[in-house]
Amino acid sequence: MAPSRKSTNSGRDPRTPSPSRLEGGSSVASSPERPVGPLSIPVPAVDRETIKINNANITEMKHALDDALKRYLGRPDLFKQSYLHTDVRLAFGWLSIFVAAGTALYGYKVEFEESKPLVWIGLLTYMALSAIQSLYAYFVEGNIVFVGRRKTFSKRIITERITISSTTVPVKKSKPPAYSLLLQYVRSTSGGKSLLAKGKTQGSKGYNAFFDGLGTLDQEKFEQWVGELVEQAMESKTS
Repeated sequence: MAPSRKSTNSGRDPRTPSPSRLEGGSSVASSPERPVGPLSIPVPAVDRETIKINNANITEMKHALDDALKRYLGRPDLFKQSYLHTDVRLAFGWLSIFVAAGTALYGYKVEFEESKPLVWIGLLTYMALSAIQSLYAYFVEGNIVFVGRRKTFSKRIITERITISSTTVPVKKSKPPAYSLLLQYVRSTSGGKSLLAKGKTQGSKGYNAFFDGLGTLDQEKFEQWVGELVEQAMESKTS
């Protein structure tokens, strides 16, 4: 008869998952429900177009990086970009234009004294709509440049939402101006009722780290940096 072999499981049921795999455990990154991150989906070189700007213009550099970020994270395999903030601003803008045009047309066709009450109402409405649009852009939208959602299926439907804000850090003594990102990430299920993960990450790098002397953007380097920040947020790490 062959000698019996001692169990190395120390009495633990082999079907019991390890603590690192338990939902709500200390290691979120090891969860089998963690969707794939952007670094696992590289961008083919043929899909990139050369981006060249005036590297003496900080606003132009920021807009170029904002657009590159949207293209990188808004790919079909990653996040679907939400245009809610843009749609709201456009709605207020078009509404104010229609009010102004209607008021002007009414004032043109009706006698001055007779049209004054409605013209005043139209003018005040236009000013109110313009003010609401500005307040929304400042207090609600703020510095947000990307809002993305993604739904994946791993035994259940998992919903992710990522919000990214960008700002420019001005020159400080010998430090050049920098591009700064703030990322907020939420992963949930059951229509948002069950929270699986939540992370917040921020980082900044000088514009000269991404643009060369001729103003050409190093897209691969920028995408690597953004991808690392996103995956850090996905792992529920705060920095």
